[in-house]
Amino acid sequence: MHVALARKYRPQNFTEVIGQDPVMRTLQNAITLERLHHAYLFCGARGVGKTSLARILAKSINCEKGPTVMPCQTCAACDEITRGNSLDVIEIDAASHTGVDNIRDLLEQVKFLPSRGK
Repeated sequence: MHVALARKYRPQNFTEVIGQDPVMRTLQNAITLERLHHAYLFCGARGVGKTSLARILAKSINCEKGPTVMPCQTCAACDEITRGNSLDVIEIDAASHTGVDNIRDLLEQVKFLPSRGK
């Protein structure tokens, strides 16, 4: 199966991310100080690591050893988020989800509590 290079070599923890030190420090401090907010908005130019950082944050929060700045990568939550099949983590591409119907669908999805995650 063909996997794009960006996905094959996607950073799996904060130490592997390059060039986003202020963002990483902010997210790590939020986790360490237990001051996580109900939502985070990742925005910026293409290829700067928005999705990678969002996935790392999701793993850090939902890891069985967490919340932790170093997710274990082996528990069920970390594995599901890495593979992209976690029921509790929904990846939304804002460039292609611009219609009213997309927002309605999203509002329907967020009504439910997480099945396993935090």
